[in-house]
Amino acid sequence: MTAIRTASVDIPTPDGTADAYLAHPDDGAGHPAVLIYMDAFGLRPDLRKTADRLAEAGYTVLLPNLFYRHGPAPVVELPDFMGPAERPEIFGRIAPIMRSLTPDLAMSDADAYLRWLAESPLTGDGPAAIAGYCLGAGLALRTAGTYPERVTAAAGFHGANLASDAPDSPHLLADRITAELYFGHADNDHSLPPEQIDRLAKTLTAAGVRHQCEVYTGAHHGFTRSDTDAYHPEGAARHWTALLSLLKRAF
Repeated sequence: MTAIRTASVDIPTPDGTADAYLAHPDDGAGHPAVLIYMDAFGLRPDLRKTADRLAEAGYTVLLPNLFYRHGPAPVVELPDFMGPAERPEIFGRIAPIMRSLTPDLAMSDADAYLRWLAESPLTGDGPAAIAGYCLGAGLALRTAGTYPERVTAAAGFHGANLASDAPDSPHLLADRITAELYFGHADNDHSLPPEQIDRLAKTLTAAGVRHQCEVYTGAHHGFTRSDTDAYHPEGAARHWTALLSLLKRAF
């Protein structure tokens, strides 16, 4: 296992400073860059573990607090485990914060995150890869379409509203994407119904995007996150296999 180093870093953005978690191999060398987009619950220990595991695999990983406009992480205090009893109250606080992160603001931030990674001595030359969870899956897709020359691969897991009827749905950027994409969908996910799963795959195919979309049987929205009741060990393990395979092809 590769020894890693972690740190808290500040990312300058047009709207202030985003706090972020950084993990990278502890060898002083530059490594391929990976940007992690968090889920709605925010930057917390479970996601830091994901960043650490990617760093152990040889990547320099940046995990920003996407809600930094509302304060440093944790923007909303969370219990160690989030189950059915805790979700309503937590989402009551998170929902307005999440809605305030518009596509325009998110892509302005994406520029800052990708720029920071590109300029860091801890990363190698070339574009970055992205891994997104929940709301982060949609941001991964949107970033790949907004900054095609700066994203070599993007993966999204248990994403929400990836191919909706909204005029700014992220799948509408498909014809701009040059990265290879992977999506792992939950088959019990009200936020991404079968018609959206089908629309996403057909849109990516029509645009000639290299991609793979898989539905994880028995998984629920949030299946990768071990600090929630949605955690699905088999789905989480499968997601790791898919993500690491995508990164290996990308770099």
